[in-house]
Amino acid sequence: MPAQTPSRTQAAGRSLEHPQRAEIHLEGVLHALADPMRMRVVRTLAEDSGEVSCTVLDLPVSKSTTTHHCRVLREAGVIYQIYRGTAKMNALRREDLDALFPGLLDSVLAAAALQDGRVDGDRG
Repeated sequence: MPAQTPSRTQAAGRSLEHPQRAEIHLEGVLHALADPMRMRVVRTLAEDSGEVSCTVLDLPVSKSTTTHHCRVLREAGVIYQIYRGTAKMNALRREDLDALFPGLLDSVLAAAALQDGRVDGDRG
């Protein structure tokens, strides 16, 4: 993905709003990452480094709720969403986030993995 994206991404007559890099704010990113379902989306996208369709995200919530979570992430500048045919594809805006908030994404992902290990350890 390019370092800066137009505020609108268009494909097949559909457009999605994306903030410019300069419009991404720490408060919005942290709010978006604070929800466990959205964090799950980000972790899935971080593991894949490319574009992932919404169906791959497989959250334990309704389709409309998954759409809501992806919209929050997109509007906060955490992910890109683009239509490829009839599929809505998602990608992490790692380059933008690393440029704006160096180390934040890696720290949050590492902390989430440590938390999973701690929680799993408590169960065993």
